[in-house]
Amino acid sequence: MNTDNKHQPKISIIVAMTDKRVIGRDNDLPWRLPNDLKRFKNITWGKPIVMGRKTFESIGKALPGRRNIVLSRSVSRSDEDVEWFASLAEAWQALADEPEIMIIGGAQLFSDTLPVAERIYLTEVQSDIDGDVLFPEFDRSQWQAVESEQCQADDRHACDYRFVTLERT
Repeated sequence: MNTDNKHQPKISIIVAMTDKRVIGRDNDLPWRLPNDLKRFKNITWGKPIVMGRKTFESIGKALPGRRNIVLSRSVSRSDEDVEWFASLAEAWQALADEPEIMIIGGAQLFSDTLPVAERIYLTEVQSDIDGDVLFPEFDRSQWQAVESEQCQADDRHACDYRFVTLERT
């Protein structure tokens, strides 16, 4: 982020992961939690979302109601609903006037932005699910839970999960 600006957008990460930090498998989410997707939509609606190319490809299209930013060093496309940038620095510059920027994945982007993030909207998936993509390790003691809601498995949700909002202390 450019420290010369008076206004600094709030950087927020939104992620669902297991207690072993699994966030993906085979370029997809390895669980089905419709309420998590609904929460994702509600939190990100009207805000810019920043994602890596693989995350964009796994979604398959621009998400409506949001400014879609995709980072890729190798791919430069022209999409009506997507803005492509070669670096995080370029994206920060384009988003300098936004009040909050939502980081939605993948693992490398989470790793790159975790040091400057002020908030994490976390869904704790309470199941021992295997995956091939992990959220980076982070010191939970540097974060305080400001909201928490436990949810139980049901006919639409295969496992228990908890919504937690963490803010950097």
